[in-house]
Amino acid sequence: MATPDTRTQILDAAEQLFAEHGYSGTSIRAITKLAGANLAAVGYHFGSKADLMGAVARRATEPINAAQCAGLDTLLARTPDPTVGELVEAFAGPLFDALPGGDEGGARRSRLIVMILSDPAEAARGWTGPAEDTVRDRYFAAFARALPGLSPQELWFRMRGILAVTSVDRLQVHQHPTPGCDSPTPGEAARHWALTFLTAAVSAPPTRP
Repeated sequence: MATPDTRTQILDAAEQLFAEHGYSGTSIRAITKLAGANLAAVGYHFGSKADLMGAVARRATEPINAAQCAGLDTLLARTPDPTVGELVEAFAGPLFDALPGGDEGGARRSRLIVMILSDPAEAARGWTGPAEDTVRDRYFAAFARALPGLSPQELWFRMRGILAVTSVDRLQVHQHPTPGCDSPTPGEAARHWALTFLTAAVSAPPTRP
């Protein structure tokens, strides 16, 4: 097996440390030490710590975004008005595929997504671009058609909730297997439970003041 190149080693180290310590709690020196690279390598390959954060986040999320887009394309080719359950499955399903609960890599990327959602540092959240915006906007429009009674603010809150619940579940399954079970929750069962729960949550009546 070929040895990972310096850029990949830096990405791997940064993903691990950002996921564990957050953006502000991770230094370039710590990343390069873990990667076995010199300090100048980050500047050469990425430019800055913020640019490195963006590269790490995109590497983790691009396959998920692509699968989400493909799932939505399939739904819309069949009907212009998918159900809430179908939209939730197309949106959340790729997270289960990319973040397997029994895998350390899946747990690390789950931690990374939770960090992106919660870290106060702007660089942890401000790395998105047109590709990420397109996925968000397409799903937002589809959910808005299926749930016309929701305000834009509440709809976006519920979409963020799908990401948060799924990521935390994948991380928890890895770290704390289901009580009474000798192994992590079977992926298909957990996926079914989550999609059922999330569909009910997203479909709930609008919150009234």
